[in-house]
Amino acid sequence: MKEIHVCPSTLAEGYETYSPIARKKMFDGKEVSHYVDAPSPSEDSAEAKEAIRNVGRISLSGVQPKFAVVVDTENLYLRYAREGEQGTYILKPRPNGYHILNKEYCAANEHLTMQIASQAYGIETAANALCFFKNNEAAYITRRFDIHSGGKYQQEDFAALLGYTKAHGGSDYKYCNASYEECAEVIRRYVKAAPIDVARFFRLVVFNFITLNDDAHLKNFSLINKDEEYRLSPAYDLINTSLHLVEPRIFALDKGLFREGMKLSDTHQVSRTDFEEFGRRIGLPERVVKRELDAFAKENQMVKVLIERSFLSDILKRQYWLSVDYRRKTLVW
Repeated sequence: MKEIHVCPSTLAEGYETYSPIARKKMFDGKEVSHYVDAPSPSEDSAEAKEAIRNVGRISLSGVQPKFAVVVDTENLYLRYAREGEQGTYILKPRPNGYHILNKEYCAANEHLTMQIASQAYGIETAANALCFFKNNEAAYITRRFDIHSGGKYQQEDFAALLGYTKAHGGSDYKYCNASYEECAEVIRRYVKAAPIDVARFFRLVVFNFITLNDDAHLKNFSLINKDEEYRLSPAYDLINTSLHLVEPRIFALDKGLFREGMKLSDTHQVSRTDFEEFGRRIGLPERVVKRELDAFAKENQMVKVLIERSFLSDILKRQYWLSVDYRRKTLVW
């Protein structure tokens, strides 16, 4: 078994499995093992193939498979959901795409980025952690926030809310049809507490910029209906894509921040001024925009701490820090 010394959820030091705080957030306090009682999908074995054949696969977005997972109540292990069984967690194992760099660290990257969002910048995120297969391969796991004891909350992503599908928007409909400015208009259209959630959305867009997440497309933002009221859902699918893509972009959406689009070729063309204008356009008070940008422009020691405690390789830890620190500095002026 893989020897660990930090909580594979919160990254707190001094733990050989999930910490009590992590167990409360992820498993309602149950002492669930950080090992998955199932073979990795990457294993070329009869057992693995049989498990994958029976698994409740949720979707296949690009090269990233996602599997429905539950906690086995008898032995408190994570396992694949069986046919007809409602998965309460989503598991992302190692991707298989040939063009993905450092694919064995995709799970660690997404986990780290989600923890930075939550712990360093106060962004509400889906509860998440790393877990490990018997071959010590890491997988990312997140608790579904749309599932509750009585069923499921209604959740709509921004692609659906804007009316874009493959049939009505093209094969790249998640990326090519809207801007983040137009996404904010969706929030104002459907959310009663729109000023609060527009500010949350602004913070998330800036966070994606400084952490080089160029996959923040229309389906990676959603509204969730709780108590007959829509709110911006907790953040999910946050990852520093520069560690895995040969040609990363600046923004996932082709138009970038603004309705009319942006001319983007390198980060020198994106500055604090752009985000100030973005904040103004989506209706945020100037003081709120300044407060948010100042928080991201300032060096955050918690970011460095979490990177060092993460499950990335030493080389990728340095690359992650240098990339984030560079983007942060573009917001100083």
